[in-house]
Amino acid sequence: MNAAQLKHSAATDSAPPAGLTPEQRALWLARHDWEASHNIAQDIHTPEGSWLHALLHLIEGDTGNARYWYARASRPARGIKDIDAEWDRLAAQLCGE
Repeated sequence: MNAAQLKHSAATDSAPPAGLTPEQRALWLARHDWEASHNIAQDIHTPEGSWLHALLHLIEGDTGNARYWYARASRPARGIKDIDAEWDRLAAQLCGE
């Protein structure tokens, strides 16, 4: 699955497609079920997991916590206005693009 397909699915489907990685599933769920997405992200101890965790805290509106997770991911901190673009960047990374 590429990033565009993941984004389309997250926008139109009622359930995540089969075969997603835990990171992709958590990103998909970020559009539907923050709590479920966060539960998955907490168990991903990689830079991508930290980046995902940062995005989730942006969505939540907790920019301080997001900055912490961006630092753990070695990524530049983003703001709330960047959520959609950040989702896209992370999707591209997680889909190998």
